[in-house]
Amino acid sequence: MGPAADVIQFGELNSPEPDSGEVLVRLYTSGINPADVKRRSGWTGINEHFDRVIPHGDGAGIIEAIGAGVPKSRVGERVWVHRMKDQNGGTAAEYAALPSDQAFPLPDHLSFAEGACLGVPAVTAYQAVMSDGPVTGQTLLIAGGAGAVAHYAIQFAKLCDATVITTVSSEEKAMHAKTAGADAIINYKTDDVVTRVLELTDGAGVDRIVEVDFGANLPIDVPIIKPAGVIASYSSTAVREPVLPYYPLAYKGVTVHFVQAYITALAKRQAMLADILRQLESGALIHRVGARFQLPETADAHEALESGRIIGNVVVDIV
Repeated sequence: MGPAADVIQFGELNSPEPDSGEVLVRLYTSGINPADVKRRSGWTGINEHFDRVIPHGDGAGIIEAIGAGVPKSRVGERVWVHRMKDQNGGTAAEYAALPSDQAFPLPDHLSFAEGACLGVPAVTAYQAVMSDGPVTGQTLLIAGGAGAVAHYAIQFAKLCDATVITTVSSEEKAMHAKTAGADAIINYKTDDVVTRVLELTDGAGVDRIVEVDFGANLPIDVPIIKPAGVIASYSSTAVREPVLPYYPLAYKGVTVHFVQAYITALAKRQAMLADILRQLESGALIHRVGARFQLPETADAHEALESGRIIGNVVVDIV
């Protein structure tokens, strides 16, 4: 673990073989998420011990071989993948062998680069927006509207006829959030977010908050969340171990939901992925690849993501 330039190496390894229930995917792209750079840098504080790990969980490619028990019809299938289990064989490689149910059909109209954007960002967004009940007719605040998760969260909310308010830090990021469908955009660098949200909602506040930085944004979230509202948080970076304002939230009966992609009951996860696939096949979702790098440039890709300057997903091209 350490800085990208110090610990990421490019070289040759033996190709994996699919075990029973697995598929071998010839990867064309690998998607990088903040969780990948946090793990690599040691920021998470998780005491991990490994001599070598192939990074990244998300990617896209074509199934070239199958293990026992997998239908032969899957060979040749275009797929987007996510390594749900904490395994050392990630997607920043030419091949990955992984469980068949972690390789999802990629519609023909989507590129492999777009497929690499889906794993953590789209599933996290779906969980954050949809897991605590219907949002039709509700008003949501989606924090950090230019982020990869927020970009999908805005779209999922709008597909359910919700009203979306989002926050950004620049005009360029505001335009990005607008393309996703946000109804109102607040620049948190120049505007008071609490005041603006209450103005936009006639003092009522919001039904649900999709939160990118839980600890840092609690002073904003507590006064604007409605009674019986939901705060669905998927990260807390600026304040890693926040102090929970228990009674201000408890007296409102607020649900605080810590979101982790794919960690849910099997039936619920299958229904979620089926719904996402329907949205992908219909062309209802738009995707933003913010930067692309070649596989030998993976360290540069990590540094680009860490810089915070990229709008959209950072993708490593394998082929």
